[in-house]
Amino acid sequence: MAIEKPGVKPANPRFSSGPCSKHPGWRLENLAGAALGRSHRAPAGKGKLKEAIDLTREVLRVPADHRIAIVPASDTGAVEMALWSLIGARGVDVAAWESFSGDWVTDIIEQLKPGGARSFVAPFGELPDMSRIDFDNDFVFAWNGTTAGVRVPNADFIPADRKGLTICDATSAAFAQPLDFAKLDVVTYSWQKVLGGEAAHGMLILSPRAVERLESYTPAWPLPKIFRLTKNGKLNESIFEGETINTPSLLCVEDYLDALKWAKSIGGLDALFARANANAAAVSAWVETTPAFTHLAQDAATRSNTGVCLVFGEPAVAALSRDAQWALAKEIVALIEKEGAGFDFGAYRDAPPGLRIWCGATVETSDVTALTRWIDWAYAEARSQMAKAA
Repeated sequence: MAIEKPGVKPANPRFSSGPCSKHPGWRLENLAGAALGRSHRAPAGKGKLKEAIDLTREVLRVPADHRIAIVPASDTGAVEMALWSLIGARGVDVAAWESFSGDWVTDIIEQLKPGGARSFVAPFGELPDMSRIDFDNDFVFAWNGTTAGVRVPNADFIPADRKGLTICDATSAAFAQPLDFAKLDVVTYSWQKVLGGEAAHGMLILSPRAVERLESYTPAWPLPKIFRLTKNGKLNESIFEGETINTPSLLCVEDYLDALKWAKSIGGLDALFARANANAAAVSAWVETTPAFTHLAQDAATRSNTGVCLVFGEPAVAALSRDAQWALAKEIVALIEKEGAGFDFGAYRDAPPGLRIWCGATVETSDVTALTRWIDWAYAEARSQMAKAA
C-alpha cells in the first residue's frame, strides 16, 4: 500500500550513533577561542584541558574524590587503558550483549588471558543474568549496549561491599542515563556520543578504589606508554590535571567545551536526561502504531534511550532470510537519505537487520517524529519494490 511522501523533513536529519549530531545552536564560530597552534603543555592549552575536566565533573556530577583524565583513542582507548592496567589482580567476570562489549570479552578472554576470567554473553536484545556475577572478582560491562539498544536499568545489582572493581564502558550512556558512581570504579566514554563532540578523545574516570589498585598492583604484561597511568608506583596525578599522555586536538577540546557549556546552559544533566527520554518516547509511541517495526529490546525496563534499535515486526518480513531483511533495511535508509530526510540510522552491521535511531540529547524530538513518518513512507516503497521483484 502506497503512502504519500511526507511534506516535512527533519530540520536536522542527522541520526548517527557516533559521531552523533551536534547540539542545537552549534556553529563553527563557537570554536573561535580554541588554543590553536599552541602547545597543549603551555598554559593556554593546559588551561583548556583542565577546564574540560572541571566542567565534566560539574555537568556529569562526578564525585570530588574521583579522578578524571582525557585519554587517546576515544572510548575504546579508555576501556583498553583500564583493562590493561587494572585486571589480573583477581578473577574477572565480563558481561556482553552487543558488539562492543563483545570486544571486551575477546580482549580479556583471548588476549590478556588473566587467571579466573569468565564471560557472560546474551544475544542482541537481552541482558545476561547479572545474578551470576561474582563481585569478589572484577567486573567489566557496558552500561548501555550501543549496537543492541539494551541497557542496565540501574546499578542495584552491584553490591556496595564488593571486593572487585567495576569497570564500566558508559560511552552511549554518559549524559543520557543516570550513572551510579558509588557502584562504578572505572567509567569511560567518548566525546562523540551524547554531547556530539568530535571523535578520537576518550574520558577515564577512576574511583579511589581504582587508584588504590593502580598503586598496589603491577600487571604481568608490559604496558605501552600510551596506557601508563602511574609513575614510580604512584598515580601520575598530572594526567588528571590536564597533562595528557599524548598530544590532543585543541580544536576538539574547544568543541567539547562548547558542548559542555551548552549542556549547562539548558539545565545540566537533568535537562539532558529529559531530552533523550523524550526522543526515545517519540520512537516508542510510533512503534505502538505501526506493525512494520518493533523494538529489538522487548523489555521496556532495559531499553536504551540513546541508540534505539528496531527490527522488522510484520511476520511475513520477519520470516525472510537475514540477507533479505538486510536488503530491505538498507533500501529504506537509502530512500530516505536520497531525500535528505535522515542519515545514518541503519542497524549496526553485527546486529539483527533493522534500524538504529540515535535519540541522544543533541537531537530534537520534532526531528525524531518527522523521521518516523519518512520511515513509514520508505518502508511502503521498499516493500512495493520487493513485491514487484518477486
